[in-house]
Amino acid sequence: METPHQGTALFHLPGLFEFYDLYASFLPLYRAHREYFYDWCAIGSIYGAPSDCLWAGGRVEYSDHTPREVLALTSEYGISARLTLSNSLLRPEHLTDPDCNVLCRLFQEQNDPQNGAIVHAELLTQYLKKNYPSLYLVSSTTKVLTDFNDLQRELARPEFRYVVPDFRLNRAFDRLAALPQSQKDKVEFLCNECCWFGCTERRACYEAVSRKNLGLPGPEHYCSAPGAAGGYRFSRAMANPGFIGIKAIRDTYLPRGFTQFKIEGRGLGSALILEFLLHYLTRPEYQLAVREELYLDTMLDLF
Repeated sequence: METPHQGTALFHLPGLFEFYDLYASFLPLYRAHREYFYDWCAIGSIYGAPSDCLWAGGRVEYSDHTPREVLALTSEYGISARLTLSNSLLRPEHLTDPDCNVLCRLFQEQNDPQNGAIVHAELLTQYLKKNYPSLYLVSSTTKVLTDFNDLQRELARPEFRYVVPDFRLNRAFDRLAALPQSQKDKVEFLCNECCWFGCTERRACYEAVSRKNLGLPGPEHYCSAPGAAGGYRFSRAMANPGFIGIKAIRDTYLPRGFTQFKIEGRGLGSALILEFLLHYLTRPEYQLAVREELYLDTMLDLF
């Protein structure tokens, strides 16, 4: 018997462009065999940005697939598509970038279901609100909101439908529980962060990606956290004090009124994204069947 839960957990998945091929294989299976997957959760959105997107930030994403292709896929399966426009160093002259504006216009026009944008720069937040009002906005985790008072102020802003706090607030249960339900509905937890819990360089790391996207000079960021040389390991993420797994979602977060959960993974490779899909969405007794279906897809390069 599954653990009792309240409400439906919505997962926001990485790699809208980068992992297009994986989702093109996974989503038909997800639709055809709902018995393989937990009934207490669903896919809320898939997020990402094309590799040449000036406004993008957080992580650099590489893909040959076009915006129209990814929108056709998400629209077919009734999943919201989110543009990751979280560059923190944008200046007024960047707002006229023709490619980014065409991209936002397309995502606004093909808006069933409603599409959104993940943002950091206040300049871009106001620009999107004015020029692309049909896109809902998500306050990016790249803001590194580690102070709960800062999180509360962000949640109070009406322009944001969701706010992703820093993962180190994931276990601030006393203060999270005291939020009104209207604000609980807006909190989107980052579940599987592998970054060192004591890291003081997250903001610098994100800014380095923003500079690179804009072609600006500046120092390369080299992570000095313990274990950084080994890259991302899901097993290490699970040992992180801020990790949120399925048991915590069902037993702790859903009963307390929280329903939004973000899975990171851009730049990590399709094989690791599959492991996230298995862990968070798939019943244990069907994980092998799902893995075999995708491994045997000759069109899909998982490694």
